[in-house]
Amino acid sequence: MNPHPYWPLFDVRIRTPRLEIRLPTDDEVVALIRVVDEHGIHDPAVMPFSTAFTDVPPPRRQRESLQWFWRCRAEWSPDNWKFNGAVFVEGAPVGVQDLMATDFAVLRSVNTGSWLGQHAQGQGIGKEMRAAILHLAFAGLGAHEAHSGAFADNAASAATSRSLGYEDNGTETVKQRDVAGSVQKFLLSRERWEAQRRDDITIEGLEGCLELFGAG
Repeated sequence: MNPHPYWPLFDVRIRTPRLEIRLPTDDEVVALIRVVDEHGIHDPAVMPFSTAFTDVPPPRRQRESLQWFWRCRAEWSPDNWKFNGAVFVEGAPVGVQDLMATDFAVLRSVNTGSWLGQHAQGQGIGKEMRAAILHLAFAGLGAHEAHSGAFADNAASAATSRSLGYEDNGTETVKQRDVAGSVQKFLLSRERWEAQRRDDITIEGLEGCLELFGAG
């Protein structure tokens, strides 16, 4: 891997025994969009996301997905960033694991979000990729807390959070498609993460861009 001369965020790699997470190139973004096209990421009868992007018809959905990845790069700042990491298993993209923060230098607080192709679900990959991105947050960036959430009908996401040590942190009502949906919020403290910290997750390429995360 050759270091990127101007955008060192492309050099960050989080690896576990099962997968790798990194910011995708444009070609890899196209491959991620094809995962959605070919495999789907949820039952169309339900909507696990507050932004119902999977309901958008093609080709608009594909174009807006490209714009989303470009926007996250273009608007990145140490005070407001979104690390939308592509998840690779055996070299193939299977989903996205996001890590986001606002005013991280002061708050040391992050949020996570994700999606996974249906062909890769039910294999423990969702939990593995969350564990990997939490390692980036706590071990790599020095976060104090991590937040997540799941709609009441998304039992799998809630189970993943609880299995990783998150505690219930109240509920919130947000739009779910065209109705009001209840979101269970979760909070993971640094202390609870430390209690089950893994020693088989590695991070590469982070030193050169800590400043870009507000963690310098």
